[in-house]
Amino acid sequence: MQTAFTLAQLADPQTARSEAILRRCVHCGFCTATCPTFVLLGDELDSPRGRIYLIKNMLEADAPATGQVVKHIDRCLSCLSCMTTCPSSVNYMHLVDHARAHIERTYKRPWHDRAIRRLLAAILPYPNRFRWAVRLSVLGRPFAGLLARRQTARLGAMLRLAPASLPRKPAETGPGVARAVAPRLGRIIVPTGCVQSVLAPDINAAACRLLTRAGYEIVRPAGEGCCGALVHHMGWENDAKTAARRNIDAWWPELQGEGIDAIAITASGCGTTIKDYGHLLADDPDYADKAAEISARARDVSEVLADVDLGAPMRSTSARVAYHSACSMQHGQGIRTQPKALLSTAGFTVLDVAEGHLCCGSAGVYNILQPEIADRLKQRKADNIDATGADLVATGNIGCMTQIGPATERPIVHTVQLLDWAYGGPLPKALAAHTAVLRRRPAAETAPAA
Repeated sequence: MQTAFTLAQLADPQTARSEAILRRCVHCGFCTATCPTFVLLGDELDSPRGRIYLIKNMLEADAPATGQVVKHIDRCLSCLSCMTTCPSSVNYMHLVDHARAHIERTYKRPWHDRAIRRLLAAILPYPNRFRWAVRLSVLGRPFAGLLARRQTARLGAMLRLAPASLPRKPAETGPGVARAVAPRLGRIIVPTGCVQSVLAPDINAAACRLLTRAGYEIVRPAGEGCCGALVHHMGWENDAKTAARRNIDAWWPELQGEGIDAIAITASGCGTTIKDYGHLLADDPDYADKAAEISARARDVSEVLADVDLGAPMRSTSARVAYHSACSMQHGQGIRTQPKALLSTAGFTVLDVAEGHLCCGSAGVYNILQPEIADRLKQRKADNIDATGADLVATGNIGCMTQIGPATERPIVHTVQLLDWAYGGPLPKALAAHTAVLRRRPAAETAPAA
């Protein structure tokens, strides 16, 4: 793609990087076939190729974002399916991130849009605030269906997503070290995160049990918090950088002290962001090198588990598991085989889901900011999952679990929760009423004797 940026514009490092990304695009349109919004809406401007043209024109003109540009960029899920498909390796993720930051600097949103975004940014990244907000949501949940007007639809979506109850806050949430059970292989940080620590603290607990049994010492540094993904997706670049710096400050002493072999992340949406800290802080002289090192150590928990010997499963089952690969997992991080291989080795029968490349509609806070599109994608995903005939669903991202769960009768759990159970851990609470599906035995065990 030809560009027409001035030398003065290209003096800005971010603009120069975006210009290089734009030049890689050859207009082939392969991305349109895998873009969820284009598949649903059929509008070229709601495809990656269309958005690339909008972004190019906006950045070249160095002009404030228009309502049309904002409409179509806001509709982008940042699912990154286009990056998996693109034969020219266009880094759409960094381009659309730049566009969103430009929008937030130059465009004044309607008051109700600004209000909901500020509310989300003030609550979701902070576990204690989020916990209280969920508890208070019970007062508004009876009115969720009445909030159908455009200005209030997002509030209705937020209330519908809030769970009816929360699990008990874990006893061990502060800084500390969990010692390895097996001979020590190394030291790992398992970030606590924000939303997941409130909605499903059992996920990190399961991951820590698996890792300590495998021989890893688990470190919980003081001062860590939200990875910054939630505000980053809204274009609040400075807030995202602040979150990244805070985590780097928390983790860096551990790297420089006894050392850290990996930062094992249990929410793939967070993993994609943390693995990109090196890019996010590339122009920060005080953090660029540290951010690059942190990104190099960041791994999804399935990547870590795939490299260790978990031993033989302690429980035998061939329960049919529909594996939902989160967009941030398969497209953002390129992780496609490890979770399924781990589940298969543990004895589960893993089933692929049709249209597995399409987003479920969660996408951070997309299911709140764009509830109509998100609901359509959710139902499409749930229908494809139900068509597998699976007993249960596994995925590696809390956002997907929250989004898909209400749309299917099949229980949905995190991959590490199933693995933890198979290797001796407790039954995931989501499966308490579905124990029969886990009693399914491999054919070799149930076949009649010859």
